[in-house]
Amino acid sequence: MREVARFGNGSRVPGWDDAVDLEKEPVEVPDPATTPVPDDLRAEIESHLAKYPDRRSAALPALAAAQRVHGWCSPEAIAQAATVMRLTPAYLSAIATFYDMFHTEPVGLHRVYVCTNISCSLNGADALYERLHDAAEGNEDLHVQHFECLGACDIAPMASVDGVYVGPLELDDVPRLLSDLAAGRPPLADKQLRRRFSADPHANTQQFRPGPGNEPIVAAGAGGTPKPPVAVGPDMPADQDRSDQPAPIEQPPDPPENPEPDG
Repeated sequence: MREVARFGNGSRVPGWDDAVDLEKEPVEVPDPATTPVPDDLRAEIESHLAKYPDRRSAALPALAAAQRVHGWCSPEAIAQAATVMRLTPAYLSAIATFYDMFHTEPVGLHRVYVCTNISCSLNGADALYERLHDAAEGNEDLHVQHFECLGACDIAPMASVDGVYVGPLELDDVPRLLSDLAAGRPPLADKQLRRRFSADPHANTQQFRPGPGNEPIVAAGAGGTPKPPVAVGPDMPADQDRSDQPAPIEQPPDPPENPEPDG
């Protein structure tokens, strides 16, 4: 059989092109009497089922819930989800083997997805992935995987660390990332996307009022010093310099309700 050509950092999971075993007996919907399901998992899956007119539409959140409980989409996890959804395990297995973030083999406690799509690749993501992969070799608690696209081109090269987006990353960030994970600290706290109000490093990140515990990272100005906060709301001074703020979107005037006919 001719091998299917693919990119070196393609995102297909192992087994995606395995042939179907036609000798196996068809698998039916699991019997609830013989397939115990944790109460919390059952409740979460049922809550997802209630959102859709077709129960199959809840397959993704149901598999995600089962993976959180079991650590991966094991045969037991898939059977439990299938029991609640009244579907065959084969139906859910077909979905779990299609999406990269569902794991049908045991993986480490911490999951690092390195984006290797075009924007990240042009900014050094391939070398970053190799450095992370080599550094994690032999660490059973760490699962490093390249990913086709994570949709965060503005912070390329970047990665998702246990669901937290971090970037832009450099090769020197790898030891610190591994140290943070080993110590139980937030991964690369100063590079987390959720702590940034703007991808522009020179944008004023103090124009919003963050809540407690979500203090922004103050970006440095052109001279290397932090830019002063800009007041917002009714207390903004009339002579406030707003040259670094985006211009308001101009809307065309509303047309008259009863325009006069031509002629």
